[in-house]
Amino acid sequence: MQFVEEIVVDEFLPTVRSMLATALRERGLTQSEVAQVLGISQSAVSKYAHGDVTTNDRIAGDERIEALVEELADGLASGDVTPVRALIEIEVLVRELETGGDVLAQLHEEAVPELADHGSSFRVHDPENDLRTSERVLSSLRRGLRILENASGFASLIPAVGSNLVACTPDADDIDDVAGVPGRIFDVKGQATVPTDPEFGVSEHVATILLASRRHDAPVSAAINIAYSPELLDRLVESGHTAAEFDESNDIVSSVGAAVENEPEATVLYQTGRMGIEPLIYVLGSDAESVADDVRSLL
Repeated sequence: MQFVEEIVVDEFLPTVRSMLATALRERGLTQSEVAQVLGISQSAVSKYAHGDVTTNDRIAGDERIEALVEELADGLASGDVTPVRALIEIEVLVRELETGGDVLAQLHEEAVPELADHGSSFRVHDPENDLRTSERVLSSLRRGLRILENASGFASLIPAVGSNLVACTPDADDIDDVAGVPGRIFDVKGQATVPTDPEFGVSEHVATILLASRRHDAPVSAAINIAYSPELLDRLVESGHTAAEFDESNDIVSSVGAAVENEPEATVLYQTGRMGIEPLIYVLGSDAESVADDVRSLL
């Protein structure tokens, strides 16, 4: 595993610093002045000047990098560009070069060939790219599951059908955008058991509850189902939750939608059950950790 930041540190920075040091020396700056401008030692400047630092020819030969180095060298030498501004402009260029097809993205894909499977639009530092968004959701879900696994007595809250902690992407539209535990969480001899790592598209029931709430503008991104009891419901309300009842014997999506419309602030949904339908409480929240914390507070 190699992160793109490692390529920036190991390949990009030595190359660009060497190019800048050379360009500044060509513009008449002393080694001491170059060191001060670049924020490095004079001995480092000397190494750059004598070619003692390994550089990357592909980075050095990129036209945008060459152009920026010349522009910054002119500005730094004349005093028209501050070191802070130069740093920002280099940082901006780094992010551009991480875009699929550009030199840093190419070097990263060569180091980690699996990245090529995600297409030319993949960009590691773009917080909105699909892969990074999905990984954030899964990471949050894993943390929430650890909270529950380590919560003494959580198994007593697991209903007969099992529990599932789910979380969704910000623009979730269907079940494939919701991650959960394959096979659900079960009580095995008094111990909450998470059978495997969370995945997207594996929860139908709890995911449907979450998505139905979101479609009626509920500001929630995670949910869990637990066993129903009036006492548990009262404790959730006392802790600050707003509860709304829905009828699971009817169409779930429309029933949940009606409940949320009647109680727009609802973060607890419940149904009291009937023949063939187990009574359940659904706790909803902004992320998996907060939902798990809410459930742990009931123990």
